[in-house]
Amino acid sequence: MCAMYYYASKLTAAALSGGGSFGGGSGGGAAGGGGGSAVCRCHETHREQQQQQQQSPKRSQQQPVQATRHHSRTPRGNTPTLGPTTTEHVVVEHPRPNHYHRHRTKHKSLPQTPAGGVGGKGSGSAGAGSGMVNGSGADHQDIRDGAAINTEHALVYRDGNLVSGSLEALVQHMVPTEEYYPDRAYLFAFLLSARLFIKPHELLGEVCALCEHQQNLNGEGGKERLQRFVPRLVQLLAEWTETFPYDFRDERVMGHVRSITQKVAAVDAAARQEVSALLQNLLLRLTALERYEEGLARLATEATTEQLSQVDITELCPSATVLAQQLTHVELERLSYIGPEEFVQAFAKESPHLETSFKDMKKTRNLESYVQWFNRLSYFVATEVCKHAKKKQRVRVVEYWIETARECFNIGNFNSLMAIIAGLNMSPISRLKKTWSKVQLAKFSILEHQMDPSSNFSSYRSTLKAAMWRSAGATDERQRIVVPFFSLLVKDLYFLNEGCSNKLPNGHINFEKFWQLAKQVTEFIAWKQVACPFEKNPRVIAFLQASPVLTENALALASFECEPPDNNPEKERYKALKSELNAQ
Repeated sequence: MCAMYYYASKLTAAALSGGGSFGGGSGGGAAGGGGGSAVCRCHETHREQQQQQQQSPKRSQQQPVQATRHHSRTPRGNTPTLGPTTTEHVVVEHPRPNHYHRHRTKHKSLPQTPAGGVGGKGSGSAGAGSGMVNGSGADHQDIRDGAAINTEHALVYRDGNLVSGSLEALVQHMVPTEEYYPDRAYLFAFLLSARLFIKPHELLGEVCALCEHQQNLNGEGGKERLQRFVPRLVQLLAEWTETFPYDFRDERVMGHVRSITQKVAAVDAAARQEVSALLQNLLLRLTALERYEEGLARLATEATTEQLSQVDITELCPSATVLAQQLTHVELERLSYIGPEEFVQAFAKESPHLETSFKDMKKTRNLESYVQWFNRLSYFVATEVCKHAKKKQRVRVVEYWIETARECFNIGNFNSLMAIIAGLNMSPISRLKKTWSKVQLAKFSILEHQMDPSSNFSSYRSTLKAAMWRSAGATDERQRIVVPFFSLLVKDLYFLNEGCSNKLPNGHINFEKFWQLAKQVTEFIAWKQVACPFEKNPRVIAFLQASPVLTENALALASFECEPPDNNPEKERYKALKSELNAQ
């Protein structure tokens, strides 16, 4: 049983470290396969590009074919299929051999921005710089002679999917015009990952500058062009505030928003009302976030034995089913406040190789708080067992938690399930042999098997897929719930981040990696948006989150007082703990 807690605590402790501890020990080695095909595919991309650069002139005809063309965007909603009003440099790679296609990663849940086709009007005003994507770069001679085109600022596609590009090209690709709006999947993936290279306030500033330059807003006829263009810009701002609202806690970002609002207000009354509504919604979300964070700060996390509550969880909430439902309330509330960008920021803030500093970017700690909640729940479970002096009461509490874990499994609340299992497998609990001898272990063994860490948690991953399938087709809100084992999700994203370079050897941003990252974070967003359908019991929820729990040493001491040490190491440990307590 101790092995289960070892793996859970290993993942939880290492999830946010940003160091190599994920790979340590036998658990880390197995877990390293989490990124799987995505990691291998990214390394394959690096090798292929290096091989292409080293090919002899005789094989130059196999290099990517370059062309200057308009993109035809995937239609979405009422978005026109016309391309942008300016041209883009596009590099389209030749198809790979059959073995390549067998192993390449599919991004089914994230439609890719297509590379070619016709559509769109002629070239309007140029982009921000010479040779820049959507700029005025290539002439006809460049098109005939592919080697003459400077691909430094190109977007590179493979099989119609965007795989890389310069930062300037990718920024330009998200800039709307009066006839073009970027694909929403691309917009999400870029806004999620661009913060690795450029801060949100700088990105929004560049977007505003490009919009103004591209639309010639300050020139003759600027007002008419602005009136046609404003709805697109407002749509971009609306999607940004909806998906990444925490970016707008930065006053520098809001400075650009105020500038946009002023331009909109001067031109389009309907758009002005739309901007006002989206800013009101943004204010409500940020106010709710502030209140939530203030509430977290007030919660107690540790206590000594003298401070323990005399209230027993089995008395406060006799039904294990109801307790599992209340745990799900806590999980879904805490999940709902985690911003998708927090995954990127948590891993990137320690990296010395990034272009941006994260000291002034990390505005929230909701991801870290959620990981801490897992730890607290594990210690809460152990505390509830150890605070009973009588064996019969401990047996009752252990079986109560096993039943609660089973109900969490049925609901789809895998994070609470794993926290309960980890708590019951903590050393102070697992050593209570007389207590466990009276416990019915059949249900617990089944749950441990479901969350077995062997083969990189293969049993759990299969169960999670089944829960996702159930959720996707559910009509009952209760069947839509999926609360993942969060530390494992963080670990998977960590290995995806570490297993692939952010940039390719040619200096391009590795967008294949960011498609994969966006795919996994998109799944997380769907999970966190589910409303908890169960009746809420505020008293139980407050007890779960705020009641004192024992520290590690206090738990060990309480365990020895429940059942005396029965071997020399335990006797030495007990003696040391008592001496430490007396010295205080």
